[in-house]
Amino acid sequence: MSKTRPKSPLPKLPMEGVDESTWMDVIQKMDEVYTRLIDDEVALENKNTELQQSQQFIFSVLSSMSDVLVVCDANGVIEQANAALCELTGRTEEQLRGTPLYALLADEPSRALARAAMEKTDAPRAGEAIELNLLDHQGQAMSVDANCTPRIGDKGRRLGTVWVGRPTAELKRAYHEMRAAHEALKRTQQLLLHSEKMASLGLLVAGVAHELNNPISFVLGNVHALSKYSERLRTYLAAVHAHEPEPVLTEMRRKLRIEHLLADLPSLIEGTLEGAQRTADIVNGLKRFSAMDSEERKPVNLVEVIDRAIHWVQKGRSALVAVQWQAGEACTVMGSADQLQQVMMNLLQNGFDAVGRCQAPRIVVTLERAAGTVRVTLRDNGPGIPPEHLLRIFDPFFTTKPVGQGTGLGLSISYGIVEQHGGRLSARNAAEGGAEFVLELPQAQAVA
Repeated sequence: MSKTRPKSPLPKLPMEGVDESTWMDVIQKMDEVYTRLIDDEVALENKNTELQQSQQFIFSVLSSMSDVLVVCDANGVIEQANAALCELTGRTEEQLRGTPLYALLADEPSRALARAAMEKTDAPRAGEAIELNLLDHQGQAMSVDANCTPRIGDKGRRLGTVWVGRPTAELKRAYHEMRAAHEALKRTQQLLLHSEKMASLGLLVAGVAHELNNPISFVLGNVHALSKYSERLRTYLAAVHAHEPEPVLTEMRRKLRIEHLLADLPSLIEGTLEGAQRTADIVNGLKRFSAMDSEERKPVNLVEVIDRAIHWVQKGRSALVAVQWQAGEACTVMGSADQLQQVMMNLLQNGFDAVGRCQAPRIVVTLERAAGTVRVTLRDNGPGIPPEHLLRIFDPFFTTKPVGQGTGLGLSISYGIVEQHGGRLSARNAAEGGAEFVLELPQAQAVA
């Protein structure tokens, strides 16, 4: 901006006592003052432009905010509101100005919370979070996560309150949907885990049948013997009740071998009970393994878990595989015995499959304790893991077995179970050949 100063006309007649140079100084001073006024006017216009731009910026920010914003005076009367609140309540900013904030709240608990926040003398400068229910444009209550911040003046006096709120109805709905999806995912994972367990159980059917055959056959043999003994006793007791002469009874005792029968009864009964108990133990073990797993974590003797896993997997294999394993003393971890047994069975079955074509198949299982960690290592003397498969070996559905002989879920599920137990499962090729799986679990703290 430029302005032209009009030229001051020189007086035609000199003033008495004032020479021309003095008059020229006065004119120069007037010119300087006028120039300063012009500069001040330009600066003021620039400040006004900057102020308008700042106001426009603030207005655009308030208008684009998705969160609602309300500025109240010391009495809780609305002085300013942004476009989000206007859209939420269905009112214009002119209609909201001068309205008490309490009139926008849907219930008395929300009004009480807002009143307490605005009347608090020691309110934190960072504000405090309060959940309020606002009335929307349809008169329905809408949950809002609000932050109440005091508005302080130049002299440190509280002039009012600034409220910034975010409607949480959509967030809560999304949270509930996410939680439902998470629960569905957990149920699917449990079903997948159970399906893989059933697949493992199917591989053990032959071994289980053989395992059950011995005690059941023993029980059946004993029951047949007891049946014959009962017939002899019934015949002899009938003669006793008929008051047969003593010589007749003596001959019957000799012929029916009553003394031998009575001496043999305890061992027959004891053997029958032992066989029945063994059968019950096998069935209960299968029931525990096939049952849906509980998420409860209990102290588990890992040595017993490894013993059972080796026993069951060996029983389910037609070809003999030597397993080198020294049980040693008990080693306790926290977790699910059934899940850890499934991990061990999966690793053993994987090793047994790997050494299937070896001349002298062998699996070496070791257990070490170090710095609160239990490390179980399973090493086979098979061909090892191809380098291109090492990075994918724990991927779901990844398998190198022919179609119909593997689902590719065993190692993946085992990896997930170990992670849930706070441990780590890794695979590598051993220096002396063959594959090596390392299972690490935190050791349970000893109870005093």
